[in-house]
Amino acid sequence: MPQYTPPVRDTRFVLDKVLKLDRYAGLPAFAPATPDVVNAVLEEGGRFVAEVLFPINHSGDQQGCTRNADGSVTTPDGFKEAYSQFVESGWGTLSAPEQFGGQGMPHVISTAFQEYMISANMAFAMYPGLTHGAISALLVKGSPEQQAKYLPKMISGEWGGTMNLTEPQCGTDLGLIKTRAEPNADGSWSITGTKIFISAGEHDLTENIIHLVLAKTPGAPDSSKGISLFVVPKVLVNEDGSLGARNAVSCGSIEHKMGIHGNSTCVMNYDGATGWLVGEEMKGLAAMFIMMNAARLGVGLQGLGVGEVAYQNAVQYAGDRRQGRALTGAAEPEEKADTLFVHPDVRRMLMEAKAMTEGLRALCLWGGLQVDLAHAAESEEERQLADDLVGLLTPVIKGVGTDAGYKVATDSQQVYGGHGYIAEWGMEQYVRDARIAMIYEGTNGVQAMDLVGRKLAANGGRAVQALFRIVGEEVAAAKGKPELASLAEALEKANGQLQAATMWFMANGMKDPNQVAAGAYSYMQLMGIVAIGLMWLRMADAAATALAEGGDDRAFLEAKLVTARFYAERIMPDAGALRRKIEGGAESIMALSPEMFRAA
Repeated sequence: MPQYTPPVRDTRFVLDKVLKLDRYAGLPAFAPATPDVVNAVLEEGGRFVAEVLFPINHSGDQQGCTRNADGSVTTPDGFKEAYSQFVESGWGTLSAPEQFGGQGMPHVISTAFQEYMISANMAFAMYPGLTHGAISALLVKGSPEQQAKYLPKMISGEWGGTMNLTEPQCGTDLGLIKTRAEPNADGSWSITGTKIFISAGEHDLTENIIHLVLAKTPGAPDSSKGISLFVVPKVLVNEDGSLGARNAVSCGSIEHKMGIHGNSTCVMNYDGATGWLVGEEMKGLAAMFIMMNAARLGVGLQGLGVGEVAYQNAVQYAGDRRQGRALTGAAEPEEKADTLFVHPDVRRMLMEAKAMTEGLRALCLWGGLQVDLAHAAESEEERQLADDLVGLLTPVIKGVGTDAGYKVATDSQQVYGGHGYIAEWGMEQYVRDARIAMIYEGTNGVQAMDLVGRKLAANGGRAVQALFRIVGEEVAAAKGKPELASLAEALEKANGQLQAATMWFMANGMKDPNQVAAGAYSYMQLMGIVAIGLMWLRMADAAATALAEGGDDRAFLEAKLVTARFYAERIMPDAGALRRKIEGGAESIMALSPEMFRAA
């Protein structure tokens, strides 16, 4: 059976030494995040997920969710009890606004806890995760009355929440939705339609579920411009806040899927269900993107979380399993065989996993910090920069993070050899769970198109120019430090490749949009290499500084420097190949007719 230890030491290193959270202590938004409180969140939160959530991960996968004859859904054994402990301990309230019962902690701190929760039990983590996506939309677009009615109990965890976007005939192209909203005399709306792939759509963890549903109103354009957003509670809420009658919304079935079996992914039927407009009519797309962007950062964390737990188990197995001898001679002659650690190809997989998970952790936490600074930084210039970086890096964190998480999971499975294919070892579950993160909340190809189609050109390219400037300035500063010089030079080259690819898009995209679309995925990967490379430059700088100051965790710090060098030598060179793929253009991709793809 697998095991999991929350990486508290590494999280602290990033928060304290790389992001240097203490420099924001004077900002009101960071006041609750004192060092003692942050340490308590990491330690106690890590203990909670390891002791309560992780033990029901494998069993929850094996048992799955059950739809009952009355349309209700029962979650796996232990989930309801664990969720009650989650709510009682207040873990879901960490970064929620205090005015609605939250703790008001910075988003970056809740990001750290969410990683641990995902590693321990991804399927369970999705229940509060979907609620947070709905909360984020109501906080921005909900009326004061809607916020007062729904947010306190959603934030406390007493009520759940969902996002209802997808329908059988449409996923990414939401302009094709058929769900209809008809106005009622009392100002409410009647919602009718079917939604699919609705994570946490029906379950027994909470007494109510607040669905946010996309629908079209009468006379609305038959396109994405005609979409409106509605709040549709599973159980209607009376004026005094008590629960009333059951609404006309039900779970038609549970999807049979590859992984995340412990989460109820539902087909939801709305049969004239009562709902209320959120924001303005036919302005649902903007509200949807608030939910989607929050969810996309969360899905990027899923890549990291599953990759981390898979990597931990691969390291443990490599140290226990004895097979063959080191090519340079027996490492342990007294044993019949050496451990897997003597084999360079096993080490290659483990080093790639270590470099990507630790790099992604830093990137996700930096992204969480930018979410905070976009609202809380002192100056308008700082707030704008943070907001620009969040917008630019969200598709990168989601796309590159989940691609990397899946690769780490499959490579970790590979370390086990044949045992990795056997369910009792747990590795095949991580592969199955990780796979969905590359698909939902916008496939990674869609993330790439969002990056090159929307984010690059936004505000005249202000965000990507800011990233280039940040990387350039930090590379220049690092070149003067002998222990960082080679890493800085490698990052400078990768950043140059990214800049050149950006210029190639500018020169060729206007003439033929397919030139940009054909290179979008490679461009997203290239930006990921640079963004994670920036994190490794920062981590190496922090580690070198700590060592020079006599840091007492020398093995941990020295491992940071070696892993940074590995990233520079074995991962950053891919930047050149990705640029050449981009400049290969669209001609060969688009040349064949659909008939020519089919076998003779």
